[in-house]
Amino acid sequence: MPTGKPERLYQVVFDLPDETADWARASSERLWTGKTSVQMEVQIRNTPFYVKGIAYGDVVRVKADHERREFVFEEFVSEAGHSTVRIIIHDDDARGTVEAMLCSFDCSWEIDTTGCLWAIDVPPHVDYSSMRAALLCHADEGKIGIEEGALARVHRDRLGSPLPDC
Repeated sequence: MPTGKPERLYQVVFDLPDETADWARASSERLWTGKTSVQMEVQIRNTPFYVKGIAYGDVVRVKADHERREFVFEEFVSEAGHSTVRIIIHDDDARGTVEAMLCSFDCSWEIDTTGCLWAIDVPPHVDYSSMRAALLCHADEGKIGIEEGALARVHRDRLGSPLPDC
């Protein structure tokens, strides 16, 4: 039986580049993080919708922004082996199929308030090459759009080429 306290989480601000901020209609994204043993380094505890190059479990360095009274991202430290993939649902009929497919690959995901943008966590053990092929089938049919927000080395090493920019 687990003993001990639940992990206390903290939000960290990631300022978005202009092109992402315009699309997201937000200048920043806040991600949940947990402390590490190194001061001012935290581990990401959710999957980002907009931030690129960051995935669940990655470790990042933060700094205190006294004007904003919050911690902000300073630099990437290390990856945890997870990847971040985002999809946009173009066809409502695809939701159930995509959800079942993600479950079969043992992935978790978050859905934004519109219900159309999904931020998918791809754990290190997942055969991302097969998962990617399944996602591309839906994309080729125009049912979804895909973006690889952060690909872990374990997943990159098994792929032939990155997705084209959409």
